[in-house]
Amino acid sequence: MVDKMADKTAAQQTELAIRQLDSLEISPAVAAICFSKLLEPQFASAALGDVIESDPVLAAKALSLLNQHGINPADENLTLRQAVDRLPPQALRYAIFGMKVAGVSDKASEQGEVSRADLIKHSLAVACCAGKIAEAMSPKIKAGVCYYAALLHDIGKIALQQVMPKSFAIITEEAKEQQAASYVIEQKHLGLDHTIFGKRLAQKWHLPEDVALAIWLHHSDTVTISQNLAEAKIAQVVQLADLTARKYGIGQSGSYDSPDTSGIARSLGISPGQLEEISGTLEEEVNKKATVPAISEAATQAVYLNVLHKSAVKLAEKQSKLDEENQQLRTASSHLNFVTEFLSSIGSADSPIDIAENFAVRWQKFYQTGMVCLYLVPQAGSEVIEAALVESLSQSRVVTLEAAEDLAAVPAELVKNFGVLNAYPHIDWLLDQLDVNFDANQTKLMPLRSGTRTVGALAFELRYPSDVELFIENFRMVTSVAGLVLDLAARGHTQEQFAERFLQLVGKSAAAETVETPESEADTIDIDVPEEQPQEQTYSLSALAEMAGGAAHELNNPLAVISGRAQLLSQAETDPDKKRMLKQIQDNASEITRIAEDLLAFAQPPQPKRTRTQMRQMLDEAVQLAAMKAKVDERDVAMDIAESAGEVYVDSAQVASAIANVLCNAVESYPNKEGAIKIAVREDITDDFVKLEIADSGGGMDEETLRKATQPFFSNRPAGRARGMGLAHTQRLVELNGGTLQISSQPASGTTVTILLPAKPQ
Repeated sequence: MVDKMADKTAAQQTELAIRQLDSLEISPAVAAICFSKLLEPQFASAALGDVIESDPVLAAKALSLLNQHGINPADENLTLRQAVDRLPPQALRYAIFGMKVAGVSDKASEQGEVSRADLIKHSLAVACCAGKIAEAMSPKIKAGVCYYAALLHDIGKIALQQVMPKSFAIITEEAKEQQAASYVIEQKHLGLDHTIFGKRLAQKWHLPEDVALAIWLHHSDTVTISQNLAEAKIAQVVQLADLTARKYGIGQSGSYDSPDTSGIARSLGISPGQLEEISGTLEEEVNKKATVPAISEAATQAVYLNVLHKSAVKLAEKQSKLDEENQQLRTASSHLNFVTEFLSSIGSADSPIDIAENFAVRWQKFYQTGMVCLYLVPQAGSEVIEAALVESLSQSRVVTLEAAEDLAAVPAELVKNFGVLNAYPHIDWLLDQLDVNFDANQTKLMPLRSGTRTVGALAFELRYPSDVELFIENFRMVTSVAGLVLDLAARGHTQEQFAERFLQLVGKSAAAETVETPESEADTIDIDVPEEQPQEQTYSLSALAEMAGGAAHELNNPLAVISGRAQLLSQAETDPDKKRMLKQIQDNASEITRIAEDLLAFAQPPQPKRTRTQMRQMLDEAVQLAAMKAKVDERDVAMDIAESAGEVYVDSAQVASAIANVLCNAVESYPNKEGAIKIAVREDITDDFVKLEIADSGGGMDEETLRKATQPFFSNRPAGRARGMGLAHTQRLVELNGGTLQISSQPASGTTVTILLPAKPQ
């Protein structure tokens, strides 16, 4: 039954289904409570604070809505309740009314071993625990952020249960039977786990980065990660809270392995006594925060339907306003055309100031303004401001200005909130450096923002100053797109520097290997791990990890916003060519995100958890994983395992993944992916290692290809077919587990990969 499920729910299909979720379903009981409050004449957003803070589905919706309104609760260390109170009541009302209600749709939910109520109670317990842990730490970290990051840590698991309830029930039953963690079983049958699904949703819904990290990393080695990535500290708190809630059996997460809190608690400075005190009051606090009353299903449905009827009456009363709103939409459509044409005109090699000049010229033409000056916020420590100046008849040029010593580049009034100000009282020091005269009475100033970050400002002569209020919402929309694009271009420039440094490091490593390789073995790459690595190599890997982490985290947030905005624009667009271009923007943003994740996974793999492992079992898992990745069956793999080579001392999951990469390469070496692969396992002559040989008779590699085979992002296949990370990951994982890797190959004669794995603790 499980095998059939795995065949039908491959990672790509499952991820696609979850990515299509605009939000998760709320229960009828939660809907009844929310809708009753939403229909009150004097409804205020704070009235739903308690419900949102106790339900991860509503919390995710609220955080997504906060992002749309430029509110990041982490910046001001707000609790979720405090942040929600800042939302416009109407915006919150429409957002919750638009959510689907579980049990009302045609598809009935499957409960299985773990119900949705169990998952939500567990999430609430982890949130309460995380908040207490944050308060007990020294130095303290943001308890409010820890609370809602923990509340959403299993959002991927809730989504998995909603999208594929039967498969989720099978996974939890198998986890219970094997006393295993649910993410291990998910990876086995789905190829991915709920942490990745949750991360994808966090990016799609534009949740705060701290939340996305906690969702992604709460089953990883957060102790090690947080030593090199300060942002992972909140994820570390969430992980300890999750282990504590599971240890004391509050709610049910679907994981049945034995939680060990000692190591991670010690790394956070939390003593056993403090943790015991926190856990002692945990269940009482959870019961106090739970806001959904225990009423029967029939009663819940009746309450919900009654509230729904009242909602329909209220909505009908607003129907008469649709004509007026439709006229407003026509006006907005012209602004969307402006944005679409601007996005379509941008080239991948354009610098931030090129894009700024492009936008300024289009702004003047579209709004029929006078002169325009768009300037970029200088980098920290820089005294130079780049600006694009557009005079009459779209005559433009780029100028360099001096930053004021005691004044911010963008006025404080525009840093936190969007607005339109009279320019001269605020940036006269900047405009005075230009060799043109802006009209002091007509020149306006607006910020260019990317989320909560201000990247520049736009000064322009508005010929009809009295019309500012008529255009302000459209100004906000158009400038936010420009801000996002400029932010992404600036970050792209930074990542280009990362990439250049990365290639230097790879070049050093390749040069070192070339020097150490004997001439008689010019067609073989033999990579050994010495007991003590040279200082330069250790530094290179450390620098690579730092750059990879920086690249991934710098890129992911703006890419998610760009992808989301492109999707919104596409939904309102009717022109097929423009919709196609917007779809290309989304697809390419997603591809860059996946490349950054590959780089991070190569540079910062989790530390192995070595145990005695049977070679036969590990090879079987590797063959199944390779078959799933390469989309072939397993009939052409022949194994020859010596009885004396039965066990190795490694992290079986990591090494199985490494072997699967080698098998995938072997499959790809044959035309049409059809050909024999031989696996031989022997005890090494030293008795300290087990020797694994994987041989194919495929196309083989020439000397140049062989020399670069394990370099990251190298591939001899056509562009777009592969990223070239398979053998690079394999080498890293084998080395981490105390092994060595050797590749020998001849063109048209096939390839043999030899891996030595430790047979006992070293």
